[in-house]
Amino acid sequence: MRSYATEFIGTFFLVLTIGCTVLAGAALAPVAIGAVLMVMVYAGGHVSGAHYNPAVTLAVLLRGRIAPRDAVAYWIAQLLAGILAALTAQYVVNPTTVAELSPAGRTIGAALVAEALFTFALAYVVLSVATSKDHPVNSFYGLAIGFTVAAGAFAVGGVSGAAFNPAVAVGAATMGLFAWSKLWIWIVADLAGGAVAAGAFLALNPGDRAPLETSAV
Repeated sequence: MRSYATEFIGTFFLVLTIGCTVLAGAALAPVAIGAVLMVMVYAGGHVSGAHYNPAVTLAVLLRGRIAPRDAVAYWIAQLLAGILAALTAQYVVNPTTVAELSPAGRTIGAALVAEALFTFALAYVVLSVATSKDHPVNSFYGLAIGFTVAAGAFAVGGVSGAAFNPAVAVGAATMGLFAWSKLWIWIVADLAGGAVAAGAFLALNPGDRAPLETSAV
């Protein structure tokens, strides 16, 4: 339960920060989002692994570092936190209008590619800096993970909304930022990116297939 509660708290503050900054139109929203993810990773990494993202949990599951039962519980905690955080952000900011992102035509393909690529990058970084036997104890994993999300948000935020996280996507849809009818774009692309990242990590680290006893994440 400690791990599940930690996943809930970390995901909640990630989605809350996303909601408040985006709904308020903050110019440096990607910086705030990357920063809150970084500090929450440092805060909860030693307890739950600090996934805060169903796609990352999927990557860690395929990498062999979490049991299927725990992965399902993580997904439930992350999605519930995303919805509650979205409702809280709406209440706090109370925007007069919300611009809904609803890709159509060519932009659907662009959003799928952007989300899949940067979710791959995020999950690959998590696996590499926080579960690799070459980095059993380090102090940089939170920075690496947070900066990956910030970089992705700056790079493709205008294309896909830069969710890179199904829990964030559900939260964004709850806030009216993403169209519910197009939610499949983020779910499919993000989970695919996480799955491919796990495959890439295992292919590039063939000696790191067995689960480790300890890990930063």
